[in-house]
Amino acid sequence: MIFHQVSDWNDAYANAANIPGGERWPGAWVQPAEAYRDELQGTARARLDISYGENARNRLDLFLPQRSPQGLVVFVHGGFWRAFDKSYWSNLARGSVDSGYAVAMPSYTLCPAVRIADITREVGAAVERAASMVEGPLFLTGHSAGGHLVTRMISATSPLPDQVRARIQHTLSISGLHDLRPLMKTAMTADLRIDEAEAWAESPALLHPLPEARVTCWVGGAERPEFIRQNALLANIWTGLGARTCIIEEPGRHHFDVIDGLADHRHPMVRALLSAT
Repeated sequence: MIFHQVSDWNDAYANAANIPGGERWPGAWVQPAEAYRDELQGTARARLDISYGENARNRLDLFLPQRSPQGLVVFVHGGFWRAFDKSYWSNLARGSVDSGYAVAMPSYTLCPAVRIADITREVGAAVERAASMVEGPLFLTGHSAGGHLVTRMISATSPLPDQVRARIQHTLSISGLHDLRPLMKTAMTADLRIDEAEAWAESPALLHPLPEARVTCWVGGAERPEFIRQNALLANIWTGLGARTCIIEEPGRHHFDVIDGLADHRHPMVRALLSAT
């Protein structure tokens, strides 16, 4: 028999230290994102810093295809709820934009200034605001902490109004964190301030999915074991609660490059995200 137990919770969720050349990130994300914003601004297809709330970081960018959008994709960034903003990821809109969809990318207030439950509400407001600007089907995707946040949007306690929930066709969680309880054992909890009550209230894996929820849990095959476990966890639990689920482990991809597929309309990740059935 083989027994599994985590002995170092900080290392279990440490990405850069366990990726060869991991020090390249986040710097490697900056230039491609800036270049894509410049490209779309040059053709009047980028609307930047649209307000969706009262806080300073309650802003989203909207990227538009050449013709009327077929629908809307919302991408929510990661960073363990305490790092980054929308500016690092703009080029990841390319795959969906080239497929004919508008893409919204929000920033949100970071921990420790707020709690994770507050970020859930902010992302709900961002999705609602973006949905008011673009008609048609709605597709949600997010990376790491962003994977948590988009699956919260399709949990039974989603902050979204009914009319927005009804438009969601598919949710793609990439390397998502779906059970917050293990993070209470890491040093990050000093910033995140997760307690038992919040962990239960904000963990999608501990909540019921919305009726008709459809979710793909996608992770890199070279990621930390905890991310692979968290990826499978949500799909396994929600399958038993009536959701339509799919698990994908992309070979050779680690936590920092697993999102690259979103930038290419031919990549299976984009094709999976925009699939309607």
